[in-house]
Amino acid sequence: MMEWLQSVLKHSPEILLFLSIAIGFWIGKFQVGKFQLGGVAGSLLVAVILSLIGVSVDNGVKSILFALFIYAVGFESGPQFFKSLGPSSIKEILLAAFMAICGLVTVLVMAKIFHLDKGLAAGLAAGGMTQSAIIGTAGDALSRLDLPLAEIQRLQSNVAIGYAVTYVFGSLGAIIVCVNLLPKFMGREIRDDAIKAQSELLKGAVELAPGQEMAMPEIVSRIYQVEQANGKTIQDIESKVNNITIEKVKRNDRLIDITAETVLKTNDVVLVVGRRTGVVESASSLGKELQSSEGMELIMETTDVILKNSKYINRTLGDLKANTPPYLKHGIYILGIKRNSESVELTDDFVFHRGDVVTVYGTQSDLNRVIKEAGQALPESLKTDWVFHGAGIAIGLIIGLIVVRIGDIPLTLGAGGGALLSGLVFGWIRSRDQIHGNMPLAASQLLKDLGLAGFVAAVGLQSGLQAIQTVKESGLSLFLIGVVVTLVPLILSMLFGRYVLKYDNVAVFAGALSGARSANPAFGAVLDKAGNSIPTVPFAITYALANVFLTLLGPVIVGLA
Repeated sequence: MMEWLQSVLKHSPEILLFLSIAIGFWIGKFQVGKFQLGGVAGSLLVAVILSLIGVSVDNGVKSILFALFIYAVGFESGPQFFKSLGPSSIKEILLAAFMAICGLVTVLVMAKIFHLDKGLAAGLAAGGMTQSAIIGTAGDALSRLDLPLAEIQRLQSNVAIGYAVTYVFGSLGAIIVCVNLLPKFMGREIRDDAIKAQSELLKGAVELAPGQEMAMPEIVSRIYQVEQANGKTIQDIESKVNNITIEKVKRNDRLIDITAETVLKTNDVVLVVGRRTGVVESASSLGKELQSSEGMELIMETTDVILKNSKYINRTLGDLKANTPPYLKHGIYILGIKRNSESVELTDDFVFHRGDVVTVYGTQSDLNRVIKEAGQALPESLKTDWVFHGAGIAIGLIIGLIVVRIGDIPLTLGAGGGALLSGLVFGWIRSRDQIHGNMPLAASQLLKDLGLAGFVAAVGLQSGLQAIQTVKESGLSLFLIGVVVTLVPLILSMLFGRYVLKYDNVAVFAGALSGARSANPAFGAVLDKAGNSIPTVPFAITYALANVFLTLLGPVIVGLA
């Protein structure tokens, strides 16, 4: 039976690859308390078991999958990563760097004490610090060693073994420290500090979570029957009440063409669109409100416009409001402005720069006028720009070929590190020029999920009986070593953050600490405790840095262990 199965699967080993992913992600859904194994670790464990069949996946498949994964991670983190390299986020930079250094030293010390080989040491780092990408960068570095092929494959298998044995507590330990130990250490609750920080940040404004919307939105529309406005022009009404536009007029049950000079008559029905305060105020100038009126429906749209016209550059929002001709701004409402993918506050003293992305609301004809005047509409597409990203991955792989020797130690970013670096740079370029390099979030998530899970499954399929035997012989000792690798960097970083970096808000600190450890499960638990998004910003900064710092530990551990 086994021989028949082997002969069938050797012609199509990708069956085992996708079977590992399917079963692994199914297992990964099960949750015990706050802990969830996750699809990546599940895929690895299933692949190790299926490897007993004796069919492996080609190394080229592994390389492609990992390059796709690590490039997507870098591309997504690029804007935040380069933004974090400034003085305002020095605490997050130092915390992420300190965590990585502590992790490196802890792994090297444990490897020295317990005589672990390079593969197991790298696996300990990947699992104990829940940075799955280390599996790839370490495996790539191992493949470059001047060793027999069989020995290289044994070491690469040991990376997967070390990861599988230590990953579970790597996730659970981060949750325990960030959610339970840190608040006790700080003497305050995450929820209390999150509310305090949000109050200071928003200054009374309301922050909406995904899927939420205001019961009283900022832009509204109302239908009125003209009474008080008899004999007045549309321009009279719009100039008297700020932030409204009369979009339609119906007279004697027929829609009429309107201009600024159109005179309203008693019993005309008008559709008013604008900011809520202005629309409500306009009622006293127009007449009674109607619940509905046939033919008064109107489709409004929202569009992102990239500012390019030089006559609007270096001017304030207040200046544009006051001095833009009425025919240009008629029916247009600014909902938001982004600079380098970051939202900015809409104040009259905000100064526009070239490349700012302005979110505008209005009818299609009004939006077309603004787009033609201001610059260019940001393309909305479900397609990924593979001209841009194909070049990015290729450049990253070329960078990975570069080897620098320090003494007898070869140091290289490898394919994984090169693709990560390229992804960071190309992600930053995309944030500066959003015309090129489109990658929808769903596409990016697919690359990350399929790339990493497929890569890890491919690694697991090569482990075989040796992996099972190694786990039986040294699983408990490896697990306990993994506990040390998990807890020591976290606790040292907690002390460093509190007494050296002077973190005093436990919600902010918990977000930064979980990000510095690249601990997604812990961050999820922190957010649940916080009840708002306050931990997200420090997490995003340290997580972007951790994706670089921790990933690069792979070749360093291989070189030094």
